[in-house]
Amino acid sequence: MRAKEPGTVRQADHNDPTETAGEAYTRRLQRLGGARWKRLLDVQAPYRWNLRRLRLGHTLDVGSGLGRNLANLGGNAVGVDHNPTSVAHTRAAGFEAYTDEEFFRSAHARPDAFDSLLAAHLLEHLPADSATDVIRSYLPFVRSGGTAVFITPQERGYRSDASHVRFVGFPEAAETCRDLGLTVVRQYSFPLPRAAGRIFTYNEFVTVARLP
Repeated sequence: MRAKEPGTVRQADHNDPTETAGEAYTRRLQRLGGARWKRLLDVQAPYRWNLRRLRLGHTLDVGSGLGRNLANLGGNAVGVDHNPTSVAHTRAAGFEAYTDEEFFRSAHARPDAFDSLLAAHLLEHLPADSATDVIRSYLPFVRSGGTAVFITPQERGYRSDASHVRFVGFPEAAETCRDLGLTVVRQYSFPLPRAAGRIFTYNEFVTVARLP
């Protein structure tokens, strides 16, 4: 999902790895996630711990990609993604996931169906207004007083993916929360201190907010 130039209509190229709705983007995610060294070292262990300690309960994972966080949440989550190839991959791995069109027709699309909403590595793929609109469309399915978690890459991670359209740090994530009527509870850098984000690809901004 890349920002369009004013006055232009951009057709999706499903063979373009920078087009997040396409098959090529799914293949890129599979290639990156399937690196042998990542499997041997279980690089997801700290990120899995980080998500589970937040005690998110039944979670709606918006922009679920290949289902990495569905696995990290122990299966107590439902994924939604606009890339049908990624959704098919996630289902094949044994997790519940839907395209956005499918989700809104599903039994999950009802008030208070979820305790939390997770948007991990989603906001940076969209212009600010579009990101807010996407998240807002899913908030009615999260219970009052529930949690919203936004995870975005720091500098090195931001530069690593050509499909990123804007840098979303703590201030930008907090502004999104304010626009959505959410209250920021906590913001922190993970897994390393903030300074590491300039050289470590997988350092992340984490924003935890509360629904009214």
